[in-house]
Amino acid sequence: MSAEGSQSLAAPRGRPSHLLVPARTKTALALLYDEGLENAYDVRLKLTKEVLTIQKQDVVCIGGAPPGANHRTVTLRRQPVGGLGLSIKGGAEHGVPVVISKIFKDQAADQTEMLFIGDAVLQVNGINVENATHEEVVHLLRNAGDDVTITVEYLREAPSFLKLPLGSPGPSSDHSSRASSPLFDSGLHLNGHCSHTAPSSPSSPIANEPKYEKRWLDTLSVPLSMARISRYKAGTEKLRSSALEVLALDGASTGVLQFSTAQDCADWLRSISTNISDLTLQHMKMANKCCSPCDQVVHMGWVNERLQGADNSQNFRPKFLALRGSSFYIFGAPPVSTLDWGRAERAYNLCEVLFKVHKFWLSDNYWLQANLYLGLQDFDCEDPRSYCFSVLANHGKSHIFSVELGSELAVWEKAFQRATFMEVQRTGSKTYLCSWQGETLCFTVDFALGFTCFHSKTKNVLWRFKFSQLKGSSDDGKTRVKLLFQNLDTKQIETKELEFQDLTAVLHCIHSFIAAKVASLDPVFMDSQSMARRYLCSS
Repeated sequence: MSAEGSQSLAAPRGRPSHLLVPARTKTALALLYDEGLENAYDVRLKLTKEVLTIQKQDVVCIGGAPPGANHRTVTLRRQPVGGLGLSIKGGAEHGVPVVISKIFKDQAADQTEMLFIGDAVLQVNGINVENATHEEVVHLLRNAGDDVTITVEYLREAPSFLKLPLGSPGPSSDHSSRASSPLFDSGLHLNGHCSHTAPSSPSSPIANEPKYEKRWLDTLSVPLSMARISRYKAGTEKLRSSALEVLALDGASTGVLQFSTAQDCADWLRSISTNISDLTLQHMKMANKCCSPCDQVVHMGWVNERLQGADNSQNFRPKFLALRGSSFYIFGAPPVSTLDWGRAERAYNLCEVLFKVHKFWLSDNYWLQANLYLGLQDFDCEDPRSYCFSVLANHGKSHIFSVELGSELAVWEKAFQRATFMEVQRTGSKTYLCSWQGETLCFTVDFALGFTCFHSKTKNVLWRFKFSQLKGSSDDGKTRVKLLFQNLDTKQIETKELEFQDLTAVLHCIHSFIAAKVASLDPVFMDSQSMARRYLCSS
């Protein structure tokens, strides 16, 4: 794998090299896997800051008048030493055409400058061999005489099991190949049947013949703005091995990209995710220029939501989440216009939801733990959907989401904390109707004053306590809650019992206001390093 753009810096002493910022532009070879046909093809990936491009090798005419079709007809002069100077693989018995698998340097096939590894043999001396077996083509070529005319066409999607060498843009190749193939590789660099013993003139290109070259050509470009990545088979918890798929906003897909190692796959996952995040941030900044200060987008991005089937089966569906102003939004697709914000599948008040990170494995390495939490590193975990969080909403409604990287999980947690903190400060207070012993009351959570309970009609205050006086609480899981406050004068615990129509929303609101109050008293609380230290100390 090679990287373009800025060169990688050496890792600081004591820090693993994979903790460095992922390269934003890079290229690499991969396999494009067709899950329907269960076959894979060699491709080259080219990543830029805005686009992921898939390239396939093809033979292009670089000079002379190209023929009307994509076929090339080449005449080879069999040499006493070296024969035709090529090897072939494949055949009808394998479900693929016979293709040129090797071209030997300075021998007959190489000297034509018109034949390439990956060329499918269509005709031999005018005889069609597209549906011929391997042995039939070998026999025909060995017995075709001194001058052998073959018609070829480059096979752009050569199945990976052919193990054709890649990487050499020119027509020539040495005896080595990238890997051995399970198919028979017939060498036609032997003499075959020559009718004369005098040295024959070598095969060479004719002056007026077109000139060809093998190149990597763009076949698909997937824009990364608002794109999403998945390592799982659609709608399932089945994790693809060392593979991923990138899906664009317009529905275009790269297909399943298979990498040679799990580390290569992880590196590309991080690099593509970084570029998508950068573009999403740019989109947010543009959108926020048109929004009032109280309606700013704090964070948004793709996740997968776990859905429970009627038969208790679990499946996942992609969702687009956004934290904007006072609300937490759930979309089926990203909002790209002002009207789209009114078409969310769900919208909740940020003060009345509770964000919770699900437990996931951490090693005993505290350096690793800190970097996982701060989003500097991800780990490989065999369990599917390792990076999960839930959002508990009013009336007991809950949503469970998963993301692809541990760094994404840390970003979502920090974004929820920041968005909730900002909303609490903007709102200042929230009041809920409640009752106790037949009386209708009002319960207010105030950022400055704490808790206040008063009559709904007379507005007479029954009691008031600061946040610091709340020492505990309990509830019946339905409507009733007990709040335990410490009297500042007597130091005694006073119990206040209330009933709410939506108890969950009230409890979440209390949690949000207390967390915001703590954050306001401790400026480093919102700092990511402090968050990591607090988390690790409590784990």
